[in-house]
Amino acid sequence: MQARKIPLRRCLGCGESFPKKELIRVIRDPSGVVSLDFTGKKSGRGAYVCHSAACFKKARKANRFAAALEVEIPADVLDALEEEISRETPVIG
Repeated sequence: MQARKIPLRRCLGCGESFPKKELIRVIRDPSGVVSLDFTGKKSGRGAYVCHSAACFKKARKANRFAAALEVEIPADVLDALEEEISRETPVIG
């Protein structure tokens, strides 16, 4: 039996490829609304970032979300994403 192919996506922050399920997806749906997609199944153009706060900050500073989704991203969506990532990232120290 042949092994199933695992879809890979590239993180906007670090540029590394990860399995799709390990990344957070930000989508622009067909009506132009930008939102977070935790299921990975909503329709629309997607951009991915890993669960690292450093990767998110790097992608946000370079405005990579807007470039990937081809639309201006509202600050509240980026703030929600940052909050979600900081909630999931363990604090070392």
